[in-house]
Amino acid sequence: MRWLFVICSCWAAMAQAALPNYLQDALSKAQLPADSVAIIVQPVDGGSPLISHNPTKAMNPASVMKLVTTYAALEALTPAYRWKTEIYRNGPVNQGVLDGDLMIKGFGDPAFNITDFWRLLQLVQQQGIRQIKGDLILDLSAYAPEVSQRPVLDEEPWRAYNANPSALLLNGRNTSFRFAATKVGGKPAVQITQEFELPQIRVINTMQTRKGACNDWRGDLHYTVTPYLDGVTVAFNGTLPEQCDERYLELSVLNDTQYLFLSFKKLWAQLGGQFNGQLVLAPATDAAMLVTSWSSPPLDSVVRDINKWSNNVMARQLMLTIGLEAGFTPADEAGAGLALKQVLRQRGLQFPELVLENGSGLSRNERISAEHLAQLLITAWQRPVMPVLMASMPILGLDGTTKKRLADGASKGMAYLKTGSLEGVSSIAGYVQDNAGKRYVMVVVANHVRAAAVRAVQDTLLKQLIEGH
Repeated sequence: MRWLFVICSCWAAMAQAALPNYLQDALSKAQLPADSVAIIVQPVDGGSPLISHNPTKAMNPASVMKLVTTYAALEALTPAYRWKTEIYRNGPVNQGVLDGDLMIKGFGDPAFNITDFWRLLQLVQQQGIRQIKGDLILDLSAYAPEVSQRPVLDEEPWRAYNANPSALLLNGRNTSFRFAATKVGGKPAVQITQEFELPQIRVINTMQTRKGACNDWRGDLHYTVTPYLDGVTVAFNGTLPEQCDERYLELSVLNDTQYLFLSFKKLWAQLGGQFNGQLVLAPATDAAMLVTSWSSPPLDSVVRDINKWSNNVMARQLMLTIGLEAGFTPADEAGAGLALKQVLRQRGLQFPELVLENGSGLSRNERISAEHLAQLLITAWQRPVMPVLMASMPILGLDGTTKKRLADGASKGMAYLKTGSLEGVSSIAGYVQDNAGKRYVMVVVANHVRAAAVRAVQDTLLKQLIEGH
């Protein structure tokens, strides 16, 4: 009770911690109104805040919302949690021939990739199945159907960050296109390849090289996507700087079932298997016989991928898993949001203003206050899951989304921070250590048409906090 009293007293004191002059100057230079930004700096032990500006204002945090989702998941599921993917059959196997259908049942594994799928299919063949006479049945019943049909946030429907969740998500439904400036017949050219090539994704390449450094490589790269009956055509045009060795663009040009089915056919054939059936979507029946199963990496590994690289679809799948494990079946965002809030309440975190749409921050509707983001981080600091949560955040100047932030000075490596950005939103939150070894929670959220300019304010605050100047 004494600890709870101290925490409550600190939140009450936040409104009295004024915004320092150097931050007022930084906001003025960035042309950001003071009421468009919330800032909190507080010792991790829950002591009085050094800075508290607009602490209770409900704001859109963009991808910083992933800290809420990953912390709740670590508490609810434990860092050792693993997803499963199961393979069933509905017929007998004689001399390597399955006289029936092969069924794959998914439970929302956010990390299931092509290598995992290859290994899983190899396990199937080790169980004596080499030829499938029936169809491939995909069981997506763990998720409500509408979860995979949400509208995208912006005008980039093919970008991988806009991919919707799926109970059977393979590779994040992500086709990674590799671009490299090269020479063909002694003449400059742009080479485009798929990282995992599917013949049903046809590439039309009319790109040319141009002079210049590679740091603006996306400036004149354009593409159009044209679906057809059995696949899709992706036409790339524009230019690529000659100094580029290789760069990647991740697109989601096939739906979840198309991508998995086409990948299955390619991998199954590569393993020497035979299959001429069709794709069927249906729940596995009680009469189906389990062939084998696959377990994902543990959650402590998955949250690193989510937070280091701000993976939206993985975060969305994680929130749905919280709902699924809480008994909301089939899982949807509404039930998952209720389950997540219940996890927070069990840790004494009551956030009346919290709005959860999908748990990733890829939303115009999600809201939380800077005060409660700070409270969550301070609570997490006292919990057994703290090392996992902290290690999942990008390290300032070293990796993830903060690799290029303050990478040349004394602040490098001194903070673990999650960033977030949308049009009109820029945020950062996490743990900061100063040169004397004292640790703080820092939260900065800007909601404004010029929100991107707050990055200079964030960096000014970080340098002041870490280096004292």
